[in-house]
Amino acid sequence: MTLGITGSTGALGQIIARALSERGLEQRLLVRDPSRAPDLEGATLATTSYADRELARRSLEGVTTLFMVSGAEAADRLDQHRTFIDAAAEAGVGHVVYTSFYGAAVDCAFTLGRDHWATEEHLRSSGMAFTFLRDNFYLDFLPDLVGEDGVIRGPAGDGRVAAVTRDDIARSAVAVLTDVGAHAGTTWDLTGPESVSLAEVATILTAHTGRPVTYHDETLEEAYASRLRWPAPQWQYDAWVSTYTAIARGELAGVTDHVQRLTGRAPTGLASYLDSKEQP
Repeated sequence: MTLGITGSTGALGQIIARALSERGLEQRLLVRDPSRAPDLEGATLATTSYADRELARRSLEGVTTLFMVSGAEAADRLDQHRTFIDAAAEAGVGHVVYTSFYGAAVDCAFTLGRDHWATEEHLRSSGMAFTFLRDNFYLDFLPDLVGEDGVIRGPAGDGRVAAVTRDDIARSAVAVLTDVGAHAGTTWDLTGPESVSLAEVATILTAHTGRPVTYHDETLEEAYASRLRWPAPQWQYDAWVSTYTAIARGELAGVTDHVQRLTGRAPTGLASYLDSKEQP
């Protein structure tokens, strides 16, 4: 098996690539900028691009199993995904493990989740074997939702989110990649151990940081208005706001045992995650 790993210059992909290297597995790191790639034993580098079909095809020749991290948010991300998947099929890749999104559907509230669903559909029709890792919201990012005034703002209502750490996603991905044949055609919904509201997130953050944190349930109008301070195209505003409306609609609330089943370890909750960050 020749492993091709995308995303190794990013947070999640680098954790996975390092874990594979520590297990003594050879891998090909598929990167846009080789100067940013981690220096790992057993890893070779290949320059690639999701948007350049010919370059992608050359970079993927000889790869039998591909770990495909979803591309950077962009107006044409779905087109890039389709281009890269087509290149993988032409290069002879046999199996693609794709990082999708929890609750991905043609009509899900989170606008970018629809792109993930369409990417899954393209992989289903590609002729290659596939495995989907549908990651819930990143738990690591929850503390970053707090504004400078100590307030989490968003139209999430009383909805709940079963956020999952990047480390738990990475461990799950490594479990799949090291026994990929056993996971052909499967979808894993990766969540944390609990489902919490943003008001509860604020309470947990207050208890662990000593800094008062509260949650303000914005209206849709308030949500769009408060984000105008960051210049962005309309599709990006829609993505930001729909992250919260997806929570409000209950689309991110379900808790699964998939991390435990894949890794043999219970996933980490928010309080435990914050405790680990406080350790010297």
